[in-house]
Amino acid sequence: MGSHHKREKGVALPASLVQPPAAGVQGLPGSGAAALLAAIGEAPGLLCLVCGPRHSVVWTNAVFGRLAAHGSPSGVPLATLIPGLDPRLVEALDGALASGEPFLVAECPLALQPGAEERVVDFAGRPFRGAGGHIEGIVLQGTDVTDRVRAAEALKAHRDRADSILDQLGDGFVVLDEEFRVVKLNPAALEYDGREEHEIIGKTHWEAWPTLASPSLEDAYRCCRDEQVQVTVLRRYRGPGKDRWLELRICPVPGGVVSFYKDVTERILAEEALRAGQERFRALVEAVPHQVWEAAATGEAEWFNRRFYEYTGASVDDLDNGSWLGVMHPEDKAATASAWSCAIAHGTVLESEFRLRRAADGAYRWFMSRGVPVHDGEGRVVRWIGTNTDIHDQKTAARALEATNAMLEERVAESTRERDRIWRLSTDLMIVIDAQGRVAAANPAWKALLAWEEGELIGRPFRQLLDPDGAEAVCATCEGAIPLRCENRVRHRDGTFRWISWTVVSDEGYVHAIGRDVTAEREAEKALAQAEEALRQSQKMDAVGQLTGGIAHDFNNLLTGVIGSLDLIRTRIAQNRSGEIGRYVDAAMASAKRAATLTHRLLAFSRRQPLDPKPVDANLLIVFMAELLKRTAREDIDVEERFTEGLWLTHCDANQLENALLNLVINARDAMPAGGRIVIGTANLSAPDAAAAAGHGVTPGDYVVLSVADEGVGMSQDVMEKAFEPFFTTKPIGQGTGLGLSMVYGFVKQSGGHVRIQSQPGRGTTVTIYLPRYLGADMPVPAAARPAPEGRATAGARLLVVEDEPVVRALAVEMLQEMGYVVLSASDGAEGLRILQSGETFDLLLTDVGLPGLNGRQLADAARLVRPDLKVLFMTGYVENALLKEGFLGPGMEVIAKPIAFDALMEKIEAMIRRA
Repeated sequence: MGSHHKREKGVALPASLVQPPAAGVQGLPGSGAAALLAAIGEAPGLLCLVCGPRHSVVWTNAVFGRLAAHGSPSGVPLATLIPGLDPRLVEALDGALASGEPFLVAECPLALQPGAEERVVDFAGRPFRGAGGHIEGIVLQGTDVTDRVRAAEALKAHRDRADSILDQLGDGFVVLDEEFRVVKLNPAALEYDGREEHEIIGKTHWEAWPTLASPSLEDAYRCCRDEQVQVTVLRRYRGPGKDRWLELRICPVPGGVVSFYKDVTERILAEEALRAGQERFRALVEAVPHQVWEAAATGEAEWFNRRFYEYTGASVDDLDNGSWLGVMHPEDKAATASAWSCAIAHGTVLESEFRLRRAADGAYRWFMSRGVPVHDGEGRVVRWIGTNTDIHDQKTAARALEATNAMLEERVAESTRERDRIWRLSTDLMIVIDAQGRVAAANPAWKALLAWEEGELIGRPFRQLLDPDGAEAVCATCEGAIPLRCENRVRHRDGTFRWISWTVVSDEGYVHAIGRDVTAEREAEKALAQAEEALRQSQKMDAVGQLTGGIAHDFNNLLTGVIGSLDLIRTRIAQNRSGEIGRYVDAAMASAKRAATLTHRLLAFSRRQPLDPKPVDANLLIVFMAELLKRTAREDIDVEERFTEGLWLTHCDANQLENALLNLVINARDAMPAGGRIVIGTANLSAPDAAAAAGHGVTPGDYVVLSVADEGVGMSQDVMEKAFEPFFTTKPIGQGTGLGLSMVYGFVKQSGGHVRIQSQPGRGTTVTIYLPRYLGADMPVPAAARPAPEGRATAGARLLVVEDEPVVRALAVEMLQEMGYVVLSASDGAEGLRILQSGETFDLLLTDVGLPGLNGRQLADAARLVRPDLKVLFMTGYVENALLKEGFLGPGMEVIAKPIAFDALMEKIEAMIRRA
């Protein structure tokens, strides 16, 4: 800025402004420039020149000068001249001084004098340059915009108040422009919508809420905008997770429309529920089988449902003029009017019965009318609601019931009289016993039958009248709650007893019993039982006679062979013809073996044969017998096996099972003289209960089933009933002993099983054996897998033979000594035990089972106490049932049957000693 100043009207200006160049300012002379400057000084608004880095005021116009706090603002920094100068203006001045660029700072607060009203000014600044191009200062012009700012602030405050009021509304509103684009939403609208404001603003109503879009809604918006009228619309809104009813109130506003909306879902649902309830009520009223009515507080009828009009034939007009009362029976009007008067006077429920005429046939029917008063808030009756219920049938039934009751009472009286007659005249004993077991009543039959007077019985304990041996059972029966029957002896007054059959029932704390004298029947039954027992004994003796006759016949034949052969041997020895002895020895031996076989079959039938039970696989047993069975059958007979996989084990004597199967195959073969087929089958049978077991004739349990079926001549029913009897046979004389099936039967029963026959004449026979399942751990060892003996045991093994039969004992000792054994013998168990306890060592004890005194098993048990490892071989030809129970043979014990074959005895002893 230059240093030369000149004051003009008290304002120092730069020389470049007050001393224009010779050519003038833009062609004006110097005096013209001064005049121009003077005119600018009087211009409206604020105008000043500032120079220097402190922006000192070097010139102001008149307005600025009048407003300035300093009398002469010239030379005063602008920040001093204007207290609290807007920092934006200072920053703009600094920037313009540096850059030479003009600037504009809007709405700067300004107070030039203390206490003066603050004004708002828009400042515009333009730097000016000197002759050398340097910036000499800045022309600063201020325009007072206070009124405009105050008006804008007032408008904004007004709008803020309006927005605040709208924001506080519980209802949502949306402001839309003339194109129906969203301009504003209040918080309620945003909260209800669930989206952010920026997601909605600027979109059309249809873009923002597509589920509300419809031609009718568009027409409503356009009508509001174009016709400047308010429109109310009800719409269903399905937004994200919403299904609501909205009431839209669309109002015109400048530049668009505003839509206020309210969620009226609850109201709509309530209205719908109300409508549905009204419909249900109407349907209910029409559906109920009653006449429904409504009356005023005075009792005048105002409304009936359809059923009343259908029944009476009256019309709505009849209701208005009261002529409907003509359908009521004249005799009932007075009582009905009285009931109405009482109900109206006291505000109580109306109940009245009357008859109404039916239009269809003119008949009167009884109705029960019941009306309930409806009260207002103050408790006054404002109306009545009620029903007429058809009770004609009940009335008729009640009258009929009264007649019936009268008839029943007469019948009950007659029945009571009849019961009393039965009580007095019955020949059966009748008695009533109280809860303490004392006699409460007894009929006259007690005197006629047992000579007891009623007075002697009343109050007496009933137990005293009974036989003590059965009193407990009868008293227990009397204490039961259901009808029961029992028999007991009742004491006669003379001390004797008679058998009485009682029927006992309990009722209301008392026991009622009727007794019939069955003494004669009991005596007749006893006599019949004795006769039946005598008959059974006679039949038993006949059977024993048949059995002993058959045994005697067969044994006589066998003994003839034995005795005859021995006589011839003795004769040939006396004749020194010993070369022929062998033939007679063979004949005697054959007869003896046949006798042994017969004995075994008899023992099997009696279930007393000695058995050696072990776990047996029936499938495996049949496989090893297959060749024997096929050879037994003829060439014109096919033998077929049908095995069940997974067959259970059974526990029985394998040798006896083999004999049983062989006998059955032989019988099947003989039943098919023309050839055919034999089927041997196996199966598992589980019979868990009595019902399942009954179909097979067994007791409940698991069984291994073996069957032999043929296609032979079959059996009749009477033959099947005798098939298991000993010596019964249908074969020709000389072809059968009649002991085959009886042996099978005895073996199976002895093994705990069952056998049955199914057959029809001409259609073959099936014999089925049921043997109990074995559940132990031992596995059967097939015969082919058993090791063969490698020769006799070492000579010198020590044996003790205990046998009470001298001949048998002597033969056994001699045979064993022949084989090189050291043998001691005893004639009974006591002697054998003394020898065993003497300290001598023995490898095996050979003892008979049926010894006198100490039997064979008792001897073995006593010997094992001192010799736990002693091997025991039992000899027996007859085994008692008690000894046949499972567990008779302990470890290291075996049994051999009499008569004993020498070779079999040697093999058995040899095998037992080798195992030791």
